[in-house]
Amino acid sequence: MDRLTAIKRKFRILERDVLLLIAFPLPVFALVYLYTTGDTMSIDVPDLPGFLNFFVLGVASALLLFQYNGFRNSMKKLRRGSKDLEEKMSEYAKATLTRFWLLFWVGIICAAGLLFYGNPGFTVLYAVNLMFVSLGKPTPDRIVKSLNLKGEEKDMVFEINRRD
Repeated sequence: MDRLTAIKRKFRILERDVLLLIAFPLPVFALVYLYTTGDTMSIDVPDLPGFLNFFVLGVASALLLFQYNGFRNSMKKLRRGSKDLEEKMSEYAKATLTRFWLLFWVGIICAAGLLFYGNPGFTVLYAVNLMFVSLGKPTPDRIVKSLNLKGEEKDMVFEINRRD
């Protein structure tokens, strides 16, 4: 049971950290979106060079691709390795936090890009970002699938959500 308690504790910390990384960019983007689509408020934003519009959009797109490929490659390495469940969970947590930090920055970049340029591409990119956030949030089922767990390890991970 001691092993299960340690895994539960690590999962709860991961879950908390991921929720914080999700929670901050969402209202920032929402406020910027409401500002750019409404006429009730006006903020003086500096005029930035036009080429930065597409450069920033490209950087955000590249970060989205990088987080997806990086997480996928990390999971492939973990599946091939012969680590015990606690080590796998630690590595999974590191890969997930890296992924969500990148998604965090994509959200902030999209908000800034929309504020400065009003380009609807930033809104579309933020919607894609939300899709990755939604589909990537760690749950026991996703952990089992990502790590391709079987038997006792699988059962132990499903025990994470059971409250004591």
